[in-house]
Amino acid sequence: MFSKDGGKDGSMISSCSSQAIRASSDSVLLRANIKCPILSSTSVKIFSYDNLRLATRKFHSNCVLGEGGFGCVYKGWIDENTLSPCEPGTGIPVAVKRLGQESSQGHKEWLAEINLAHLSHPNLVKLFGYCLEDEHRLLVYEFIPHGSLDNHLFKRDSCQPLSWNLRMKVALGVAKALAYLHCAEINVIVRDVKNSNILLDRVSESSEHRTSPI
Repeated sequence: MFSKDGGKDGSMISSCSSQAIRASSDSVLLRANIKCPILSSTSVKIFSYDNLRLATRKFHSNCVLGEGGFGCVYKGWIDENTLSPCEPGTGIPVAVKRLGQESSQGHKEWLAEINLAHLSHPNLVKLFGYCLEDEHRLLVYEFIPHGSLDNHLFKRDSCQPLSWNLRMKVALGVAKALAYLHCAEINVIVRDVKNSNILLDRVSESSEHRTSPI
């Protein structure tokens, strides 16, 4: 996961073992393991559990994007301006990560993921906000439409194969994201770069790289 240690120059160096990077344009989801509350400077929205429940059609199975040891990720819809839940096909799609009771991602890692929301780069996934109510822990991210690089490389879920030209663009996008995270000002050390953590928001040759921030 993600820890902080003092660097040789006294600066804080962040270490991250789990991430997702947005490519074709690309993206990065980070997890951490640090003892800290949610920073007051973190500019993310606090969502209510009821609103996220409505946004995902009561966490319907048809809305599941993926699942793992952490829990499930659901597709939901929110209003672009108010960020309130709306009907499917209206507003903007989001990915709602719902941590299970037996999640492999602990509460410290969950908090650290929120506190990394200040990171901003065209190749990083944007965190819109979070929900912390009773036992419910959820994170709300921008929706990346074309799934993981892993699915495209191994042709899973009817994903179309990628040309070598597009694969080079993906690699360049990942390199840009890592260079940003490893720079002196950010000091995030990524320790888990893999195909399943690289998300594609474009799969056509003529598409421009996406420039929205994390």
